[in-house]
Amino acid sequence: MAANMYRVGDYVYFENSSSNPYLIRRIEELNKTANGNVEAKVVCLFRRRDISGNLNTLADSNARDFEEESKQPSVSEQQKHQLKHRELFLSRQFESLPATHIRGKCNVTLLNETDVLVGYLEKEDCFFYSLVFDPVQKTLLADQGEIRVGSKYQAEIPDKLAEVEADSRVQEKLETKVWDPDNQLKDPQIDQFLVVARAVGTFARALDCSSSIRQPSLHMSAAAASRDITLFHAMDTLQKNGYDLARAMSTLVPQGGPVLCRDEMEEWSASEAMLFEEALEKYGKDFNDIRQDFLPWKSLASVVQFYYMWKTTDRYIQQKRLKAAEADSKLKQVYIPTYTKPNPNQIMAPGNKPGMNGAAGFQKGLSCESCHTIQSPQWYAWGPPNMQCRLCASCWIYWKKYGGLKTPTQLEGAARASTESAPRGHMTRQEVQGMSPFTSSAGRAKLLAKNRQTFILQTTKLTRIARRVCQDILQPRRAARRPYASINANAVKAECMIRLPKASKAPVKNRPVARPSLVTIVKELALQAPLKLKAPRGAPTPINRNQANQPRTASNLLGKRPFDSVGGLPFSTNGRPFTSGMRTTSQSVIKRQKVNPGDAPNPVVFVATKDTRALRKHLSQAEMRRAARKPHLPVRVKLPLPQRPLPTPILPSSTSEPIVLED
Repeated sequence: MAANMYRVGDYVYFENSSSNPYLIRRIEELNKTANGNVEAKVVCLFRRRDISGNLNTLADSNARDFEEESKQPSVSEQQKHQLKHRELFLSRQFESLPATHIRGKCNVTLLNETDVLVGYLEKEDCFFYSLVFDPVQKTLLADQGEIRVGSKYQAEIPDKLAEVEADSRVQEKLETKVWDPDNQLKDPQIDQFLVVARAVGTFARALDCSSSIRQPSLHMSAAAASRDITLFHAMDTLQKNGYDLARAMSTLVPQGGPVLCRDEMEEWSASEAMLFEEALEKYGKDFNDIRQDFLPWKSLASVVQFYYMWKTTDRYIQQKRLKAAEADSKLKQVYIPTYTKPNPNQIMAPGNKPGMNGAAGFQKGLSCESCHTIQSPQWYAWGPPNMQCRLCASCWIYWKKYGGLKTPTQLEGAARASTESAPRGHMTRQEVQGMSPFTSSAGRAKLLAKNRQTFILQTTKLTRIARRVCQDILQPRRAARRPYASINANAVKAECMIRLPKASKAPVKNRPVARPSLVTIVKELALQAPLKLKAPRGAPTPINRNQANQPRTASNLLGKRPFDSVGGLPFSTNGRPFTSGMRTTSQSVIKRQKVNPGDAPNPVVFVATKDTRALRKHLSQAEMRRAARKPHLPVRVKLPLPQRPLPTPILPSSTSEPIVLED
């Protein structure tokens, strides 16, 4: 009965999937819905498998520091692997889940330096955490609620002094004296001085404009002047003046005006107090988060002081009563019966035929993926369906509770055969994420490589055969020139299966291609290359009328290649004959020079004439491609012969006689 009773503050297992591990949550509230069901508002805790590889690396670093500081005893490799299943990460994320999805209780504690990690493995349903995970920002931070227990937090007590031995320590360096009870003043005199200090504080608030706005009435100003900050200032004034009332009075009211002492409760505005209450409702007493998210302009000491002063106000008492009344209306505990329905991943249930629930087709003789046993009263399908992996009953319970297998596998980063750590670039992402935070430092030497796994595309044997058998359909040369065009691979494979039985069994012989020697190729290239002569020292050819002083010509500026000759006469790019000031491609080429952008010539636009367009029509498609691929070679256009004029008929000579038309 007590095991099935769940209360606020319990750590419980929630099941959201029949094949995935349980979720670990902490119950914050138990609410009853309108239809009578019970919902639990819970705090989320995450496992190592739920965070990214970069955060796992950060958790590994934190675990190494913990091992060095706490001097943990050595453990076996299997224990190191299982310890990562016991580590959780606290978060501040809330969610609501149906209470009927609860599957049991567990114990989660904050990791302490005095704890022995092996002790968590000896207890069932026992977990620990030391870092806080932010699901939105994807960060890991140390928990601020650390309990400082250990040898380094203990006070160092010096040896006891003998009765006649004097203390040689300098007292001023050890502590500061703020009040002397053995002073010459009597208690009534001290009380009278404190009353004067309160009166000075009330008068100072009346002179201060900001204080008069916050405390408009005399009673409010007097109440603010009676706070501890005024009394502490008065007693400190007595101590500094040697308990001389006359000197202390003059210190309270200097020549510039009365001294005004205000604490954090008085310094904060009403809007800042509302923000603090809202932040306290969300984060609790986590003052770092309160300051960072709600009050970044306040210091941490100011936030802490305001909290303890705020607890003395009526506002705090009122909110405490409202929360107590709200808590009385909510459920304190809920009874959830034990879940007894069969799991859909069962391969064979007692009393049923094997292969139920989609687990048909499992081969006989398969062993457990975790403990490698071949005998179990119940088997469960685990992993991808095509892998046909299964777990025994005990390993299945371990998988559901702890989110891993008892022994490391290849997918979870099993230990390698070699003792040296392989580079991170040759490790899979699953192996890196599965590395335990408690492994040896040599196993974590290099964890700074990329997360994504490299891959290659390897063709099958049928695809390579289809490339040879169906060359007429596939047309590999044409497909290589047009990589953007899609290929119907299914049609090619279907045709290949038809032709394959009819194909000859003899191996395909490659056609030998006669290739010239390297010396021959070099000689041909040397003959085709244009001669690079020195530029003439004369005046350069002007580009246009407005650029007569520019040192560059039109050909070396735009690199246009003219048509060399048409019908024996050289033609330029625009179809006009070359003049004496223009060069052909057979003439010398001047090396380009770097021109300052400010001195660059104006752009020159070449518009093709009617004759040039007519010449292009006489080039075939092959000649156009050849000219585009080899722009350094001249282009010769073969013009068709001009058509001969038709003979004109010879008409008889006209006479002056009139033409007579007879009817």
